[in-house]
Amino acid sequence: MSADHDHPVSFDPTVAEADRHDQAPAAGRAVRIGVGGPVGSGKTALVAALCRALADVDLAVVTNDIYTTEDAEFLRRAGVLDPARIEAVRTGCCPHTAIRDDITANLDAVDSLAERFPGLRLVIIESGGDNLTAVFSRGLVDHQIFVVDVAGGDKVPRKGGPGVTTADLLVINKTDLAPLVGADLGVMSGDAHRVRNGLPVVLQSLVDTPDAPAVAGWVRDRL
Repeated sequence: MSADHDHPVSFDPTVAEADRHDQAPAAGRAVRIGVGGPVGSGKTALVAALCRALADVDLAVVTNDIYTTEDAEFLRRAGVLDPARIEAVRTGCCPHTAIRDDITANLDAVDSLAERFPGLRLVIIESGGDNLTAVFSRGLVDHQIFVVDVAGGDKVPRKGGPGVTTADLLVINKTDLAPLVGADLGVMSGDAHRVRNGLPVVLQSLVDTPDAPAVAGWVRDRL
């Protein structure tokens, strides 16, 4: 069997597949921010908190689930936005496919929101739960947030992966659970800063700070 030298295979856990899409022009449209991370890390709760904290911003949300519209329904029940400002994408496949490889369904959802609300300043696109390699195409989002949680163990940041190492903001979520699961927040923070080479890290608990002030402030700076 001959090797394909033009497309080498990498097993480096810090490397994601190449982005197939060119970065989308940002002029004249809403800023698009992606929120990704493993299942149960608190992505939807963070999106809800951001909707509340950024209530003065003309914004909308796109959620991604494999088979259901559960995350969109959670946000609608929470009353954080006009339901018409929440679009649900059912990927029918691994979540990273719809945010990185074939981004058509998400772009269609964003376009639908933009037509419905011409003054949009911000669209938050939440990925379905995926692993540490899941990153957004820059053809879909301008900036990306990656969320991991303390309950996954204090080893998670040092495991790396493109989500942890390359996202514009890393959020270590559910810090209030650290004493209950034996996680060392100092270790998590130190490892995260070490593998991210200066990119920002936020440790937060939505129990202690329900409006996610640090993340909301970071998002405002992107606007």
